[in-house]
Amino acid sequence: METDIRFTHRSIVEQCKAGNASSQYELYSRYVDAMYNVGLRFLGNTEDAEDIVQDSFVEAFKNLDHFKYESSFGAWLKRIVINKSINHLKAKRISVVPMEAHEFHLTEEEEPVEAEATDILKVKKGIAQLPDGYREIINLYLIEGYDHVEIGEILGISTSTSKSQYHRAKKKLLEIINEL
Repeated sequence: METDIRFTHRSIVEQCKAGNASSQYELYSRYVDAMYNVGLRFLGNTEDAEDIVQDSFVEAFKNLDHFKYESSFGAWLKRIVINKSINHLKAKRISVVPMEAHEFHLTEEEEPVEAEATDILKVKKGIAQLPDGYREIINLYLIEGYDHVEIGEILGISTSTSKSQYHRAKKKLLEIINEL
């Protein structure tokens, strides 16, 4: 019998909705490491990532009545962590720079840059060295799997700006990796 991933941990979530503290701790224990990794990828700082994860769990537990199993609990919580991480970066005034502010523009005819098979540690180091705006785009698109329309909505930018920022970020990432 096939199970629907949206209902993973449903009994624990329902117990949390009823105010069961041990169920809250169980959900926290199951997801804290994964959510910390998401926060760390965006923020690049352990203290900020820890704060964002704690705030995200508090918000999730306060708003469990709004969780309607349209996705898995983990996906719902991950979205909270991502949004809080992005809001944190925005509060620090780290923004994605619109393409119009630069002389470099991508065109549809431009050849895509192909990467060689690269050591995953180099990729992680390269992502960590990217400017924050580029790291946001790379994390949202490559790691979290959002498309450019969704990224545009999350970051408050146009779809074309998301695409161009992604291409610039990817090019910069390849430069960094090649220097490592």
